[in-house]
Amino acid sequence: MIYVRDLTRVFESGNQDVLAVDQVSFHVKPGEVYGLLGPNGAGKTTTLRMILGLLKPTSGDAEVEGFLVSTHPDEIKRRVGLVSTSAGLYQWLTPREILTFFADVYGVPALQAADQVEKLSRLFGLSAFMDRRSATLSTGQKQRVNLARSLIHDPPVMLMDEPTRGLDVVGSKVIFDYIDLLRDEGKAVIVSTHRLDEAEQLCDRFGLLHNGKKDYEGTLAELQQCTSCQTLTQIFLQLLDAPVENANQVPAAQRELI
Repeated sequence: MIYVRDLTRVFESGNQDVLAVDQVSFHVKPGEVYGLLGPNGAGKTTTLRMILGLLKPTSGDAEVEGFLVSTHPDEIKRRVGLVSTSAGLYQWLTPREILTFFADVYGVPALQAADQVEKLSRLFGLSAFMDRRSATLSTGQKQRVNLARSLIHDPPVMLMDEPTRGLDVVGSKVIFDYIDLLRDEGKAVIVSTHRLDEAEQLCDRFGLLHNGKKDYEGTLAELQQCTSCQTLTQIFLQLLDAPVENANQVPAAQRELI
């Protein structure tokens, strides 16, 4: 379970403060995939970094599996997996060595780690290149290794930041199947993306971010009802065009304003 409460982050830029995330709140239940959506620069990645404890919020807090990020950052890291296209692999190591290394970092016992490495190798089809240096792998193969790395400690919570960026159709299908697996296993998942067409297929609920604020939240059916639009892209464009001060015209059960 994830609870995000009034997360705010202000960055200093010269003589001017930049409000990157503005009192964002939401929750994600076990077995739910939550889409954190918005254009580039909306505050999605900054929000994920605060949840993971990589970036200290200016105010607000997040709770993962009963632990607050502000007081138990190490417990948070043990309970959260991260999939990000910006998370590079150690180029001189093989996938097997990378998975074994991260299992050790997370304190997974050696015998359990060996079993988990083999299980993930089968799950993501890594066997053909498990002992090749990562520098020789394709983008899609590297992303598969990143997926396996994120699951090596079997975390109950998964954060995914633009997981399909740079992937072809086949690589994206691997991501889709992976997210379905996480849902079936009862993990709480946040997918941060600007690809609304993909989010529509993947996510159970959505939070729409714009200029650091979460202006609307709901299921696809709820957002369709309050906008009379059909696709998530149409909904997002209409909601961004609507002045925030008029947002109270949207039924309360179908939105959550910050």
